[in-house]
Amino acid sequence: MSISRLFNLITNGDYRRVTYYTSPTEVTKITRYRKKDKRSRGESFVLTHGKPNFLERKFIKDAVKAGVSFPIRKLQLKCFKG
Repeated sequence: MSISRLFNLITNGDYRRVTYYTSPTEVTKITRYRKKDKRSRGESFVLTHGKPNFLERKFIKDAVKAGVSFPIRKLQLKCFKG
């Protein structure tokens, strides 16, 4: 999975976070800081690559229990509230 694909997905969609599970101990995610509106001229993003946080570890544990192989092909998308 390329980082450019993750970046294109988050810039073109109305997503807050896009997460890709590389292995049970490694996660890549891109997070947008603010929701896009007509007043905003710039956008800020954070690229994180490393160990999963608490909720991601719980998801990985459930995926391993279900027998899903890594890397998980489907991206986890989180939208803005409202």
